[in-house]
Amino acid sequence: MFTIDAHLDLSMNAMEWNRDLRLTVQEIRDREKGLTDKPDREKGTVAFPELRKGNIGLVVATQIARYVKPDSLLPGWASPEQAWSQTQAQVSWYKTMEECGEMVQINDLNSLENHLKLWNDGTPNENKPIGYILSLEGADSIVTIDHVERAYSYGLRAIGPAHYGPGRYAQGTDATGFMGDPGKALLKEMERLNIILDATHLCDDSFWEAMDHFHGNVWASHNLCRSLVNHNRQFSDEQIKELISRGAVIGGALDAWMMVPGWVRGKSTPESMNCNLEVMIDHLDHICQLAGNALHIGIGSDLDGAFGKEQSPYDLETIADLGKIPDMLSKRGYSQTDIENVMHGNWLRFLRKAWK
Repeated sequence: MFTIDAHLDLSMNAMEWNRDLRLTVQEIRDREKGLTDKPDREKGTVAFPELRKGNIGLVVATQIARYVKPDSLLPGWASPEQAWSQTQAQVSWYKTMEECGEMVQINDLNSLENHLKLWNDGTPNENKPIGYILSLEGADSIVTIDHVERAYSYGLRAIGPAHYGPGRYAQGTDATGFMGDPGKALLKEMERLNIILDATHLCDDSFWEAMDHFHGNVWASHNLCRSLVNHNRQFSDEQIKELISRGAVIGGALDAWMMVPGWVRGKSTPESMNCNLEVMIDHLDHICQLAGNALHIGIGSDLDGAFGKEQSPYDLETIADLGKIPDMLSKRGYSQTDIENVMHGNWLRFLRKAWK
């Protein structure tokens, strides 16, 4: 089944992890044997061949570069200008992949519909470009508000104002506080340009402030449920209901510590915590119960988002295993229409409405 994944850090993996995503997952793992600079070396799950194998023909692909103050313990860049420059290197990589025929940018309704025709024409996927919608995870690299339009001009179509910790435009995971005037100005410019607001990672204060001040299209590319795993990274039922009321789609993430309670980084394993793909469906099902339908859920895996198999469901070897999800949904009583909506239909409905 044609599948959309609404959150993959492809350029980060290429530019910071030095992974050639044109190789197979196994070839990338082989090249990383003996490396210890990252915790997920030899454990990656995402590459272009596996995306094609899994019929994952459209993804929301990120730029990411955080600004950090001198006393921050988070990794990042020493100035917004450096962070901007890092995101420009990432854009350059996406453009280079387009020149190689590996990817194609999807940035309006016409490019979306043409891409869907290509991927659903019944021919093999091996040589088809993977469509990508460009998103910015954390807005720290937006040097000035004028940079938003510059980013829109090269294809940026979604922004998550915060990532982890405090940010220049909003407060993110593990932080507290409001967006303030800079964040409100960012939201205003996003609304003017019809850039999608990605509510993922906003702390509670910034989330509700954003909901009060942004009147455009909102989604949550990769998130799960606080009522199942109690952490501020997750959405409360009240936040989920607010997103549902806004017509949002929430993408289920596959980072194990978000999926099961009690995960201890560096110690827990997916097997010991019984973390498999069914657990993500538990979260998606909870959202459906709040909504009363299956129109607000999708996949936003976040696979290889600075973690690999050591922190992914144990029944997932590569991203191609997203293809197991339809059968799992069917066994839970989801209809064929519901399953198609989860795998691609809800994201497509959202985009067609946003870009009409």
